[in-house]
Amino acid sequence: MSTHPSTPPGKPPDQAGPPRRIVLTGFMGSGKSTVGPLVASRLGWKFIDVDEVIESEAGLSIAELFSRHGEAAFRDREHSTIAMLAPSERMVLALGGGAIERADTRDLLLTSPGTLLVHLEVELATTLARCAGSEHARPIFADQANLAHRYNRRLPFYRTAHLNIAVDALTPEEVSKAIVEAARLA
Repeated sequence: MSTHPSTPPGKPPDQAGPPRRIVLTGFMGSGKSTVGPLVASRLGWKFIDVDEVIESEAGLSIAELFSRHGEAAFRDREHSTIAMLAPSERMVLALGGGAIERADTRDLLLTSPGTLLVHLEVELATTLARCAGSEHARPIFADQANLAHRYNRRLPFYRTAHLNIAVDALTPEEVSKAIVEAARLA
């Protein structure tokens, strides 16, 4: 079910019928928070952005959480939030770009019946263009010296998703349509 020609798809969890939830993963700037609401609208489902839930519950921005508590504490909070939301039905969930690095988060999303994990694959150059000027809100993007390293480290994890879509040359509407069609929910 992969739309990325060079990447074999992950094995979807055993499930009867179409997915009951769609989870979007990918590097920053891949369009998760833009495409997610479009997919949800097409399906009549709700859209939830994990980062927004974390910010709301913590009363702090992601950048402030990183600054005050460090990345490890943020990833613990992120995993707990994802685990709480993962069983929800008729939901499109956008993950933070680094959530997929954590093995227990990745395993939860890859093996939960009814979950379709979708990787929006973006080239690093596209990320740089799309995210320019957002360093204050994106702590990982602000660390330009390590950005390419993080991208290359995460890419194999992203590509374990059930569905991989190369999004650089697609509009958000085209990506949304491809997800809905691949999930056989159209």
